[in-house]
Amino acid sequence: MDIFEKCKDFNEVKRMKRLGIYGYFQPIESAQAPEIMLEGKKYIMAGSNNYLGLADDKQMKQAGIDSFSKYGTGCAGSRFLNGNTIAHEQLEEKLAKFKKKEAGLIFSAGYQMNLGVVSCLLGKDDVAVVDKLDHASILDGVKLSGAQMRRYKHNDMKDLERILASIDEDQGKLIIVDGVFSMEGDICKLPEIAKLSKKYGARLIVDDAHGTGVMGKNGRGTCEHFHLENGEIDLVVGTCSKSFASVGGFVVGKKDVIDYIRHMSRSMIFSAALPPVNVATISKALDIIKDDPKRRKQLWKNTKKLKRGFLKAGFYIGDTETPIIPIIVGENNTCFKMWKILFEMGIFTNPVITPAVPPGHALIRVTMMATHTDEHVDKILKCFTKAGKELGLI
Repeated sequence: MDIFEKCKDFNEVKRMKRLGIYGYFQPIESAQAPEIMLEGKKYIMAGSNNYLGLADDKQMKQAGIDSFSKYGTGCAGSRFLNGNTIAHEQLEEKLAKFKKKEAGLIFSAGYQMNLGVVSCLLGKDDVAVVDKLDHASILDGVKLSGAQMRRYKHNDMKDLERILASIDEDQGKLIIVDGVFSMEGDICKLPEIAKLSKKYGARLIVDDAHGTGVMGKNGRGTCEHFHLENGEIDLVVGTCSKSFASVGGFVVGKKDVIDYIRHMSRSMIFSAALPPVNVATISKALDIIKDDPKRRKQLWKNTKKLKRGFLKAGFYIGDTETPIIPIIVGENNTCFKMWKILFEMGIFTNPVITPAVPPGHALIRVTMMATHTDEHVDKILKCFTKAGKELGLI
């Protein structure tokens, strides 16, 4: 059998392109700002993870330029060998201090980080307990480890305890959960999860990709939001492509655990180091998050205004508590139609369909930035209301 045969029969994308409702891989021609250019036309960006608006910030760009001038275009090797720089190590210390942990480690991508951290900590006789809506990189890390995976119902603490209670006492147990769920915008029940992890002798990792820079009084994330920064959470991981407006992944925790991951994670050892230009911009983003709380306040102001408008219009936005706002539309075809209508009105959004979400739960994922203006928010609401009425959603 020819393994490429399935490629010829992969017709769904061709069908969507033919109908003009294909919403992925759009060729953006400008920076990730509140307004972007795409094929010569201006759009309001309502689907970026650039929560604090730092991707086009002058300070961020200058930090990148300065690092580029000093270190060049890349490290040309793994950090394990020739690719480590003082800038990498300084950033790791800075991240650990920011997250109130002993030590930190930077990876070249968030996906790569979860693969490396999860797969090197778990063995074939261990059990990983994950929320059913955890990010794909977590699930793939578990699969790579060979450990048993047990998935509990989303944010269902009774189901989590049922699973923990059923695991043999002699088996290693690791709970891995998203702090903020990337499609639904809701927050994990971290205090209850932390109590259950202690009760059943499990270790706990929180993926704070979408919480870092956004949640908590000082932007330190979901753990700060719940006042759980005194050792209740074993490891905090995340990406640097959201509030940090760069690329990369990080893990922070106890020094001996981080040192083990540094030397045993295959995705760390066998990947090229994160380019210093990205290291510099992440470091600058950390400075801005600490020194400029006005950005975070504006992000939440914009978020609250948009949510109020969506609810007033009659949209169903689920249980979101964050700047991630899902407009739940139902069927996949309806989702693509709505995306198309919005796109034609100059609003850039993200269509999310099965299997990324459960069947009948397709949604338009909207995200706010600190740099959106009231005029941007008003136009987003106006266009969504028009599209929702046209499709009979409201």
